[in-house]
Formats: sequence, C-alpha cells, structure tokens
Amino acid sequence: MSAEQIDALAWDKQDGLLPAVIQDAANLRVLMLGYMDRAALQATLDSGHVTFFSRSKQRLWTKGESSGHYLDLVSIETDCDRDTLLVRARPHGPTCHLGRDSCFPSAPGDELAFLGELDGLIAERERERPAGSYTTKLFEKGVRSIAQKVGEEGVETALAAVVQDDAALCGEAADLLFHLQVLLRARGLSLSDAVAVLRERHGKPHRGSQGEE
Repeated sequence: MSAEQIDALAWDKQDGLLPAVIQDAANLRVLMLGYMDRAALQATLDSGHVTFFSRSKQRLWTKGESSGHYLDLVSIETDCDRDTLLVRARPHGPTCHLGRDSCFPSAPGDELAFLGELDGLIAERERERPAGSYTTKLFEKGVRSIAQKVGEEGVETALAAVVQDDAALCGEAADLLFHLQVLLRARGLSLSDAVAVLRERHGKPHRGSQGEE
C-alpha cells in the first residue's frame, strides 16, 4: 500500500483504528480479528509480520512476538468503505492463544485452495529433486511414464465409481488429481492453466449441444 492509499483509509470512523480480518492465504480460513492504527499498518508493511494495536496493552503488538507464531504478510486490501482491512497471511503455528489454528474454531476454509498449495510443492520438487521423494522419482521417469500413471489412475477412479464405496472413490480421485498435477508440471504447466481454460469455457455452449455445429 502506498502512503496515499493509507491516508485515504477511514481512520476517523473508530478513533484511528481499523478492524483487520486475518485470513490464511493458503486455505482462506478466517484466523482472527484484530485492530490496526496507522503505526501498526506501517509496521506490518515494513516488517512483513502482521502487527496490531493492542487495545488492552495500549501499544503495538506483533502477533507471535512472544510465542513465535508469527503471521507472515501476503496481501492487504480494504473493503468498499475503506474502514476495514482484509489481511491474508501465512501462519507459523496456531493463531489462537488456546492453541487452535483459528480463533473461530468452526470457521470454514476453501479446501480447493489446498490444490494451489500442493501445486507449489510439486513445482518445488521439480526444481530441487530431493532424494527419496516419490514426486522426484516421477519427474525422473519423464512425461511418458507420468502420462501412463495418469491413465492408470483415471481407470482406477472410473472403476471405483462403479463398484466401490465413496471412500475408495475419493482415494482414487485424490491419486488422479495428484498425478495430473505432476504431469502438467512436467510439461511446464500448472493446474491454474487448466483452470483458466475452464473459466474461459464457463457459460459457453458445450460442444455438441443443440444449436452448435
């Protein structure tokens, strides 16, 4: 955020404080609610660690300063009224002082966001090729071998859908998704490239539907 953007925030609405909703950047789960004044916001931007103004201590407070469970800043955006902050961060350990991941124990997360996290890990494996890693072994065998594995997992997923229970189907589908991500990465692509095609197709008539050649 620029100095101009910080100045444009609605600091006067709540005595110089803005509520800051903290969200896990990996799975979008809401982790906690805190408050920032100008100094706390600037400290967050400067240090990369999410920092609040503690109303009880009456001072700046960096989450994790005593526990080591820091919140590494990923992004900050404001709502339409410029009086609330949405902060996405990567937590180091539990966020709640009760030892829970979130101060809202039933707060949902976006489970599909884990696919992006997994894609990042697969990319790391492709670059670094750590010894003993199953993913490394897949990359070392090459595209043809990975493609064959994807085909096998696709067949096993289809068979599980017909003759096995839900748990077996989910297990085979998970294997298929993982190996598909590895295959895309082996070709220099990622899952986001396939998702981009889905987004482009969304709302358009499917091939073979009535009215299309």
